Amino acid sequence: MSNRTRLTASIVIPLLVIVVVVGAFLWQQHGAGSGTSTGPAGTGTARPLTTVKLALDWTPNTNHTGIYVALAQGWYAQEGIRLEVLPYSSNVSPDVLVSTGKADVGISSTEGVVTDAALGQPVVSIAAIIQHNTSALVTLAKSGLKRPRDLDGKVYAAFGAPYETAVVSAIIKHDGGKGVFRSVTLDVDSMQALETGRVDFVWVFEGWEVIQAQRQGVQLNVFPVTSYGIPDYYTPTLITGPSQIKAEPDLLRRFMAATARGYEYARQHPREAAQMLLTMAPKGTFPDPGLVYASQEFLSPRYADSGRRWGWQDSAPWHGYPQFILNTGQIKNSAGQVVRSLNFDSLYTNAYLPQSQ
Repeated sequence: MSNRTRLTASIVIPLLVIVVVVGAFLWQQHGAGSGTSTGPAGTGTARPLTTVKLALDWTPNTNHTGIYVALAQGWYAQEGIRLEVLPYSSNVSPDVLVSTGKADVGISSTEGVVTDAALGQPVVSIAAIIQHNTSALVTLAKSGLKRPRDLDGKVYAAFGAPYETAVVSAIIKHDGGKGVFRSVTLDVDSMQALETGRVDFVWVFEGWEVIQAQRQGVQLNVFPVTSYGIPDYYTPTLITGPSQIKAEPDLLRRFMAATARGYEYARQHPREAAQMLLTMAPKGTFPDPGLVYASQEFLSPRYADSGRRWGWQDSAPWHGYPQFILNTGQIKNSAGQVVRSLNFDSLYTNAYLPQSQ
């Protein structure tokens, strides 16, 4: 063998070995790609995905859009998270799933968080999904019930919450009525009950049921609850539990980083965000895609006030409305005793929001 041949071999053979080894490594990483996420930009590292279970408060809708945007864009995976969205069940609340550790995070409401704390099964709100309350009492326009005081003596479709009657009564009284009405709990959708005449009024969300009725040609009278003496409050909210806060603070921060990114996108791009919700939600969730687009146009500017980051929670809503529902005397502890006071500041935190203010 000539000197030139030996020199060539001494260079080429090691290079071939390197190429084979590197190629095998890259192929192995490709095969495992479904279970890893890319590390911080420029590091070239990968990390295993950690499963986070999210319990919904209802079937997917535009209150949840930011979550589905973050899923569609791969932002949870970028944070090292495999998000598992648990299907809604009427048999067990998201609050129970979170407080018992069967879900890491969930979607609840101010009323739910207060009731949980009173029962000694606390959860903590970690973000306000919508900055101001968008719920309302509604009647059919043709009913002649044109304002809350007209609801005295009428039939209300209740959903069974302990504070419900007191809140509705306060709304009627604020408008000059006596606050006396009859509640019935039905086995059909409340709007269906309203439209078929089984009840006279219901409590709904303007961003969904009211828009749905408009699209179906059903004319409504709408009485926003915060226009009639009810303190503004957050609903829905994202929640977690004290045990998760203790054991998973970094995971919660990463979850909120991706989620906040999804809602911030939905604020600026309502139509594109609505399309992602339609695409990512289980097939058959939305018989009327137009409702999703219309609802998203309504909600996107309401996720947060102008110039304010999504998710941020203030003290006033976590004191005013919670104290209001405690004052009704309908919130009780596990022993059946009326709860008159709580540590409201323990019910929420902004600590897991990105770039907390």
